[in-house]
Amino acid sequence: MQSRRHFLSSSLGAAIGAGIGYVIGKRQAKPAVANEPSDSPSDNRQAPGEIYTGGLVLSTWNHGIPANHAAWEVLKSGGRAVDAAEAGVRVVEADPAGTSVGIGGAPDRDGHVTLDACIMDETGNAGAVCYLQDIMHPISVARKVMDDTPHVMLSGSGARQFAVEQGFETVDLLTPESKARWEEWLATSSYKPIINVENHDTIGLIAMDQQGNFGGACTTSGLAYKMHGRVGDSPIIGAGLYVDNEIGAATATGLGELVMKTCGSFLIVELMRQGLSPQEACEEAVARICSKGDYKNYQIGYLAMNKQGETGAFSIHPGFNYAMIKGGEDKGMQDSGNFSES
Repeated sequence: MQSRRHFLSSSLGAAIGAGIGYVIGKRQAKPAVANEPSDSPSDNRQAPGEIYTGGLVLSTWNHGIPANHAAWEVLKSGGRAVDAAEAGVRVVEADPAGTSVGIGGAPDRDGHVTLDACIMDETGNAGAVCYLQDIMHPISVARKVMDDTPHVMLSGSGARQFAVEQGFETVDLLTPESKARWEEWLATSSYKPIINVENHDTIGLIAMDQQGNFGGACTTSGLAYKMHGRVGDSPIIGAGLYVDNEIGAATATGLGELVMKTCGSFLIVELMRQGLSPQEACEEAVARICSKGDYKNYQIGYLAMNKQGETGAFSIHPGFNYAMIKGGEDKGMQDSGNFSES
């Protein structure tokens, strides 16, 4: 445990062309790709500098299997990674059986289902919506913000107005099942986050297409029974999702406040820029959170990929799993490593 709580060493380097110093805290990393037992090292690691073009999809939690399949349908025909990411998470947004994304998502304490989402493409463009109500597909509204406005984020009633003007239908997102669960919670008035349930409430999907370009999407209904007006990390570029086409992509799930305070997905991509593997970068980002306070009652999980097709996954506690399709091979669900057992 101590090896992951404390930095073993730090190094000082100059930022290229700027002369700005930075300090990188490196902990002792586990063996490379320990989270991918089905991959041999030669399958997962490309030659230095070689761009992987077999197509790759990573997504969080059990939602990831149907989402990955929809995303792969786009990639296998030569489509863009950003289109694949949007198509994938839309499947989850439209599933009323889900309790943490889109229709059927858990409401806030006042009984309102409010949705957050963001999307980012290979050019660095991004779009997001937060505190959006009555619209089933916040990810597609975020896509419209990215493609058709000069803005990055719209919120609340303004985001809803924009969605309706763009032709999105309004729907009641509070299903009878989610309403019944909310009413049961009201009877107890007890808010106790449950690791890997309420704290694992987002689908983040990152993809790499056959041209070697990245795209990503992140969408959620947020923490169950949150305070009215609360917004988490999922719609925030650099927190819930970040894409840099020169380096790689990362996404997060779990308690958004912890991700926002450490700019988690941006941190992971920057650590990869500085030479860490996706696995090492995810581990370091989790360690940053755990070094700053009590983490025992909260869960965070990260996913990442780089230009060489290497992947990484790491979480604070056991129970974080993710789905992967690589080169057309569906690798199904896999468990990440975790800080608690390190």
